[in-house]
Amino acid sequence: MPSQATLDRSIRLFKAFRNEQTDRDTFYRLLAEDSARQVAEFTSLAGRSLLDVGGGPGYFADAFRAAGAYYVGLDPDAGELSARGEYAEGMIRASGTRLPIRTASVDVCYSSNVLEHVDEPRTMLDEMVRVTKPGGTVFLSFTPWYSPWGGHETSPWHFIGGHYARRRFRDNHGQEPKNRYGESLFAVSVGSALRWARNHPEACLERALPRYHPWWATWVVRVPVLREVVSWNLVLVLRKKP
Repeated sequence: MPSQATLDRSIRLFKAFRNEQTDRDTFYRLLAEDSARQVAEFTSLAGRSLLDVGGGPGYFADAFRAAGAYYVGLDPDAGELSARGEYAEGMIRASGTRLPIRTASVDVCYSSNVLEHVDEPRTMLDEMVRVTKPGGTVFLSFTPWYSPWGGHETSPWHFIGGHYARRRFRDNHGQEPKNRYGESLFAVSVGSALRWARNHPEACLERALPRYHPWWATWVVRVPVLREVVSWNLVLVLRKKP
């Protein structure tokens, strides 16, 4: 049971999330530091090689390096990579569905809130397992489509439909949302991710839990339908088979 998953932590993260659009630095720095602690609950980071699929402008690079990991990150979006100025050290531009990484070469393969932004989520998941060493850890999280933030800035209208939510945002704001349903935002469910994880021939699912919830609320992942809405953000932790 992750020792850091307290109610105080959940409240702190949700408060920071509310200001994600206006205070991006504070939110992503807090999220990155929390993520490093959360990953360390499942595997040692000191001296380990870690690949971050979708690392963005470098907040996670700072946090994982501070925890002692040898960090390499990639992101396909040049805008995200340069959001804090120059590309952060150790960051490369590449696709999560075509990882330019040697098979079985990293100790930890990590991804935060990227899966819902790729049109081939299973391909990205398979790639993450491929590059991980036998005995290594795959740690990924994503926002399920039917969670309150599933439509990202078009929420909560995504509950009616992704295309409707996108069109409504465009009509109200005079421009496309950053996360465009059908192009850079896709509907990924908790159920489909769990089926992939439980049936992968090269990895075993160790834990599935709601990322931001306290430890006593992890049971929601076991309840079909309910988990799609209240998980908010799903974490999957897998171990690559020897």
